[in-house]
Formats: sequence, structure tokens, C-alpha cells
Amino acid sequence: MLESLRAQVGLLATMQALVLTNNVTLVAITGLAGFQLADDKLMATLPVTGYVLGGAVWAMPAAAFMRRFGRRAGYSLGSVAGMAGAFGAWWAMTQGSLLYLCMATFVTGLYSAFAASLRFAAADAADAWRPTFKARAISLVLTGGIVGGVIGPEISKWSRTWLPTQFSGSYLTLAGFALLSLLLAQLLRLPAGAQAAQAAADPRPPRPLPEILRQPACWSAILTAAFAYGIMNLLMVATPLAMEVCKHPYALAALVLEWHVIGMFAPGLITGSLIQRFGTLPIIVTGCLLMLGCTAVALSGVDLMQFLIALTLLGVGWNFMYTGATTLVTATYRPSEKNKVQGFMDLCVFTTMVTSSASSGAMLLVNGWSLLNLLALPFVVLVLGCMLWLAPRIGWASGRVAARAA
Repeated sequence: MLESLRAQVGLLATMQALVLTNNVTLVAITGLAGFQLADDKLMATLPVTGYVLGGAVWAMPAAAFMRRFGRRAGYSLGSVAGMAGAFGAWWAMTQGSLLYLCMATFVTGLYSAFAASLRFAAADAADAWRPTFKARAISLVLTGGIVGGVIGPEISKWSRTWLPTQFSGSYLTLAGFALLSLLLAQLLRLPAGAQAAQAAADPRPPRPLPEILRQPACWSAILTAAFAYGIMNLLMVATPLAMEVCKHPYALAALVLEWHVIGMFAPGLITGSLIQRFGTLPIIVTGCLLMLGCTAVALSGVDLMQFLIALTLLGVGWNFMYTGATTLVTATYRPSEKNKVQGFMDLCVFTTMVTSSASSGAMLLVNGWSLLNLLALPFVVLVLGCMLWLAPRIGWASGRVAARAA
């Protein structure tokens, strides 16, 4: 059983690496591509917003599709959408159309919507085969993003000038990664039967979503995940533009993004073990403190090292907050309720990202890099306060959060 669990977690981590390579490459080039195509430069990040909006729109339908047809079918459909979106973005660049690029990235958002549940698929596998491995399974799958953090920026550096139309070659490379993800999805053998048995063993009917969300641990976890991703996305999307404004060459912006994404996913090698040892809430609080450190460094200047250190801290802070929130929410629902809760959580995450990516470029160009970082502070403080409020209700150092009525 343990060997099967490890094999499936490894496969899910590889798929996570592919989708993050797609994601990082897209983020690295799309803001600049939009800047190149847009007559009004304040609209430069609209294509990135299209990608995130696609993820938000498709989050709940993707969860419903996987509930009906299974994870493998869902990841296969998502990969096909990723290929279609990549070809569409290539076409948009050859036509010089900002609208077409936004439409293409919106389609690619379906790939992201399905892939967002890879961490939950790892949790499902752990529940069926070895429940005590759940936190580590989640964090190990997220660790697959390290590959994306290294490969994505490197690919963007050479592929953006690969074809005569700048950036069009980068989008073609993304179709190849989506194709590989499609092939790997066919190897998934997640224990659907065991999960169904778990659900059947619980005679209680599924609760309505509002009832589940009223649990303090549930809504706190969703709030934490949404704000962690929103803050990270706000600053990450703006970084290539901010560094260009500060006269840093694109190769250095790619280097900063590389270390940012490594910071996001490398801690996954230990985050699960840290959660098991210290509990979920201390890890989330540590993530908040790292986010505050990111802001402090970013406010100290705009040299390369300040961008590099700030974005790395941002990545590690995101990892602790997001992994902790994902682990927290898995203890608040019954097996029969998992898809709708997971889908709603991803919907909240993507919706927050839509707001942050849509406003990121405009706020940067109008207000500057320092004010953009200051705007993130209230949201970090809100999550920090929420965790301190939640601690006496579920146990500060408990690694296992008891779900109300679960």
C-alpha cells in the first residue's frame, strides 16, 4: 500500500511540476506580452487576469466534473484545454491582438482549474492508504513546483525570441508541457473505490455547503488560502513589470521569478513534517511573518538583491500559509462532501487572484512598487489575527483539527 501511495504521489508531483512550468512561463511573459500589445499600458496584465479568471469560472464545474467522472478524466480534459489555450495564445501574438490573447489565456485557465486539485488528490490517496501521511502527501505534491520554478523562467528566456513574433514561441512550448501532462494522467490509479467505501461507511447525509462553511476551521482555512494566493499573485505578476521600470534586464527578472517559485515549492519537502510536529496554525502564522518580512525587504529598495530576497520570502510564506490552509480544510468535511468544499475553496482562491492580477499592473504603474507592497499588509495582518482567534477553539499546537460534526 505504501508503495502504491508513493507512486501516485510521485506522479501527482510530476503533473504539478508540468502545470507550474506552464504557469510560471505564462506569468513571466504574459504581462510583458500584454504591455507590448496594449495601447493603454494600464491594461498590460489583462491577459494574466484572463488566465486567473478562467480558473475561477471553471473551479466549481471542474470539481463537479471530477465528482462525476473521476480525477483522471478531469486532468485529461484540463490538459487538452491547456494545449488549446497555448495554441490560441501563439495565434494571438502572431495577429497582434490583446483580445485574442485574453481569450486564449481564459481557456488555459481550465487547465489550472483542474490542476488546482492535485494536492487534494494526494490527500485522497493518503486517506485511503495511510491517513497519517496526508500532510506530507499534500506538501510533497506541491514540491513538484520546484521544477516549474527552474524550468519556466529558463524556457521563457530563450523561447520568447524563438520565433519572429516575440513571445509566440514561448506559448508553443506550453502546448508540449500540457501534452505530457495528458499522457501522465492516463497512469493515475487513485483509490476511488476506497474513497467511495469511506463515504458509504458514513450513514449521515452530506451537509449543505453553508453549514460546512460555518465551522471556524473551514472558513478560516479558505480565507487563509485565498489571501495567501491573492497577495502572492499581486506581487508576482507585477514583478517583471516593476523590474523593467527599474531598468533591470529581463534575464534578471527571470532569475527573480525562478527563486520566487523555488521558495514557493522547495519547502514542501519539509512543510508536511513541520505540520505533523508543530501543528497547522503555527505553520500558517510563520508564513504570515515571512510575508511581512517580504514587505519590509521590498520597501528597503529596488536593487536586484532586494527583489530577489523579497520574492523568495514571499514564496516561502505562501507555501507555509497555503499548505497549512489545505491541511486545515481537509479535516472539516466528510468524504461525501469533499468535492464541493474543495471546489468552493479553489473558487475563492481564483476569485481573489482575479482581483489581484487585474489590479496589479495598473497599481504598479500608477502608484509604484512600494505602495503595491504596502497594500498587501492589511490582508496578512487579517490572516494572522484570524489564526490567533482560531487557536483557542481548535488547539494551538494540534496537528489534527477536529471537524465540528465530522
